Amino acid sequence: MDQQIDIGTLPDDQPYEVTSFAKKHGLTIPVADAVLFAKGPSPSRRACDTAALAFLCAVAQYAKKQGAH
Repeated sequence: MDQQIDIGTLPDDQPYEVTSFAKKHGLTIPVADAVLFAKGPSPSRRACDTAALAFLCAVAQYAKKQGAH
């Protein structure tokens, strides 16, 4: 039985741990928790990554608008 285990990657159906998700996307723990919570009880990692990018883009747009005033 020759099995290889890649510890560095988890399947898309494995939920994120809040701390690792926050670190991956440069989010605070409360923000990461809110993004994960907003995606529902068992979202895919891809859906969570997309939500984090959307959140960061929205924050950047907001900051850009605030700087223009």
